[in-house]
Amino acid sequence: MLKLNGIFAPLATSFDSNENLSLGNMQANIEKLSQYDLAGFLSLGSNGELVNLSDAEKLSVYEAARKAIPSDKIMLAGTGGQSTRETINLSKMAAEAGADAVLVLNPFYFKSAMTKEALVKHYFTVADNSTIPVLVYNMPANSGMDMDADTIHAISAHPNIMGIKDSGGNLVKMGDIRQRVKPEFQVLAGSAGFLLPALSVGAIGGIVSLANIAPEQCIEIYKSFSEGNLTQAREMQLKVISLNLAVTGKWGVPALKEAMDYLGYYGGPPRKPMLPIKKEIKNELIKLLNDCNLKKVV
Repeated sequence: MLKLNGIFAPLATSFDSNENLSLGNMQANIEKLSQYDLAGFLSLGSNGELVNLSDAEKLSVYEAARKAIPSDKIMLAGTGGQSTRETINLSKMAAEAGADAVLVLNPFYFKSAMTKEALVKHYFTVADNSTIPVLVYNMPANSGMDMDADTIHAISAHPNIMGIKDSGGNLVKMGDIRQRVKPEFQVLAGSAGFLLPALSVGAIGGIVSLANIAPEQCIEIYKSFSEGNLTQAREMQLKVISLNLAVTGKWGVPALKEAMDYLGYYGGPPRKPMLPIKKEIKNELIKLLNDCNLKKVV
């Protein structure tokens, strides 16, 4: 079974000044990040602006990411669509491109219809038709839906559904899920802001945006906890909370890309309707980056 222990970087999708894909720059970012002891990468998660790409572009990104990701690191691919059929098609594309597993955000547009029964049927049908394992993606900040523990527990019964990335930050629910699901079902934190608390209730790692700009710090939290050094893990967790909030919940993908540019990666522009951050926000962001003593790369 595919083991997801450790820290994964959910990659930003690189665009040029005309908002066209810039796959070479994305691959250069992967090469730089691969110098760190990351478990792997997620292509086309929320950071990857999945919803802003055509299907042809998605396939190009999956293929380019797989070519750049070292063979000893895991590639996850975001494939969540609004219909079960779309999600299956994207999952097949990702598998053919070489992804090791797919991360599936729940459908959310028709919220009132997304009952427990509908969501379980959706995930089971995707898992039945996927040749690679499926991870559930709970991202209430973007989907407007927070799947409850009962629903996750029911979904986890499928043999091809291997775990969940939970970005909701509800540690009580995360612990409840961990206690109720089968032992091999893997729980991953969806944000570095609560990485250590998530590990303490049974998460085995994290798929965290901050790993794109602060991989060492995210890995240190994970490794310190794994080695029983809770004091060191707690100190690092506290150091990264403000920066994590800035590049996830507060200013989002445009701020993450600005931070990447500042630190020597390629960030580039987001794709509209998202806009680059304003100058005054950029100044605040740079101060946060400097306060955390993040390494610039060459």
